[in-house]
Amino acid sequence: MAKRDYYEVLGVSRDASEEDLKKAYRKLAMKLHPDRNPGDPTAEAKFKEVNEAYDVLKDPEKRAAYDRYGHAAFEGPGAGAGGFQGGFGGFGANPFEDLFEEMFGRFGGRGRGGASGRGADLRQEVEISLEEAFSGTKRTIRVPTAVTCEACNGTGAEGGAANVHSCPTCQGIGKVRAQQGFFLIERTCPTCGGQGRVIRNPCKMCHGAGRVQRDRTLSVTIPAGVEDGTRIRLAGEGEAGVRGAPAGDLYVDVSVRPHPIFRRDGSTILVRVPLRMTQAALGGTIEVPTIDGGKAKVTIPAGTQSGDRFRLRGKGFSVLRSAARGDMIVEVVVETPQNLTPRQRELLQQFEAEAEKSPRTSPESEGFFAKVREFWEGLGR
Repeated sequence: MAKRDYYEVLGVSRDASEEDLKKAYRKLAMKLHPDRNPGDPTAEAKFKEVNEAYDVLKDPEKRAAYDRYGHAAFEGPGAGAGGFQGGFGGFGANPFEDLFEEMFGRFGGRGRGGASGRGADLRQEVEISLEEAFSGTKRTIRVPTAVTCEACNGTGAEGGAANVHSCPTCQGIGKVRAQQGFFLIERTCPTCGGQGRVIRNPCKMCHGAGRVQRDRTLSVTIPAGVEDGTRIRLAGEGEAGVRGAPAGDLYVDVSVRPHPIFRRDGSTILVRVPLRMTQAALGGTIEVPTIDGGKAKVTIPAGTQSGDRFRLRGKGFSVLRSAARGDMIVEVVVETPQNLTPRQRELLQQFEAEAEKSPRTSPESEGFFAKVREFWEGLGR
């Protein structure tokens, strides 16, 4: 029975892009997979047909040969079952290779052709003041890391890329396949270690690694409104990759030092201000500092109690990635005077004697002790 046209099998046009091919394959593979169609020989046959078509069309060289010669391009001596070199029953080495690589390859540091040699991610800590967190700042950090070798431009070969050759064992793929009975086993190429390339004359400076150890100096911009524990990612600023592979990322962990005056809660700033007993009793106006270095006036009403709070709109902390600011909360703490002079003691004693005659002077105290008396009377005391 004649094979169907591969483009027809996948349901795409002959000028379909690589992404169109991948989408069509993924949709059909999920639909026709044997696990979803147990005991259905028709679905299994179509599943094999879809994999066979995609295995050819996803490879630019195979696709070009197919466009020119059709199925005849893969027939003849050395071709495996289904017309594929090294194939088995119309399958590639792994029918879901592209799906797995798309989902996991990027995160696992792995790309097509075997291990990518991607550089490691690095981590640095930066400590800043609360004022710097409010306004934003820049920090210069020194990072000891592996950087691209300048002598070979990261290729690992003496003389540069001209002396880097395709691996003769895996033909530059980075993987080799071996038939073991019913199964086709795929593993990392032992000759090139999955790189797909070999170097005959290693660079004398980096000894073929394509990178050397150096200290790098970087400038880190810390935005206004940043919180303690924020992590900033600098893409591609981590360790250099092996032989030109992608570099890792640098993660900067920001810690904010505690402040002697202000305490932060998100975009809200809290400041505790002590008040003399007379200030709280008589009322008045006080000045408090603000996080931006300015001053703000707060009106204290007569009879203010310890723990009372006053809100100052727009005097709080910067909001990350915004021009807005939070509020500042001023919490007052009424202080009991100490080290009294004889005259001060005499005046306070006089005040206390008069206060006992007028419950309105200390309404909360009078109310509390009235409840205490009721409590004891209830107990018969």
